[in-house]
Amino acid sequence: MADVAATSAEVVFQTEALTKIYKTGDVEVRALDGVDLQLYAAELAVLLGPSGSGKSTLLNILGGLDHPSGGQFWFRGRELTGASDRQLTRYRREHVGFVFQFYNLVPSLTARENVQLVTDVAKSPMTPAEALDLVGLSHRMDHFPAQMSGGEQQRVAIARAIAKRPEVLLCDEPTGALDSKTGTQVLETLRLVNEEFGTTTVVITHNAAIQQMAHRVIRFADGNIASVEVNDTRISPDEIVW
Repeated sequence: MADVAATSAEVVFQTEALTKIYKTGDVEVRALDGVDLQLYAAELAVLLGPSGSGKSTLLNILGGLDHPSGGQFWFRGRELTGASDRQLTRYRREHVGFVFQFYNLVPSLTARENVQLVTDVAKSPMTPAEALDLVGLSHRMDHFPAQMSGGEQQRVAIARAIAKRPEVLLCDEPTGALDSKTGTQVLETLRLVNEEFGTTTVVITHNAAIQQMAHRVIRFADGNIASVEVNDTRISPDEIVW
């Protein structure tokens, strides 16, 4: 699947002239400045760019965590631009999985219990055991976050995100707090989810080397898309030189 955009007409996300403006007193910051973008079914897209270029703002809007200031965006043809908070909560619950840099696990719950927080409210979830097995942590199901390494905690967070079988997985710096070895394990887990389940996966990263595992690389600068590149040849996470 060298060029998902060329081989699949199914658009998962589409934005037109999407803007996000933050105001502090008289200061106005255009975090997004007219973004036009399409993301496709089953692709793994990597978003690159310096801090403040708009990557996380875009991900938050696509994931229903924030509202745009202007423009439009759609999920599978359904416009969400003016959706209410209640509608966005339902959208997130039914369609989107999130993975953040700092895991966000509940310290007092085991790995199994952390995943169960999602499976208890999802429509047709995996069992916590199935999700943890998928990320290679069957042997850690009854361990608490403090008993696990950073890489293991992040894989629990991925298990929690995918347990509800989301159509899209949005990852904001998922390896940002990890060393290269554990980061590779996390990337391998994301690759597995993308390829085995066809989950549209979007990864924000400052590590430019990670772009080599993506179907497409989308570069941001000053609140807009600077370039979009297709990887004709992709490499596996264990081939990435950090």
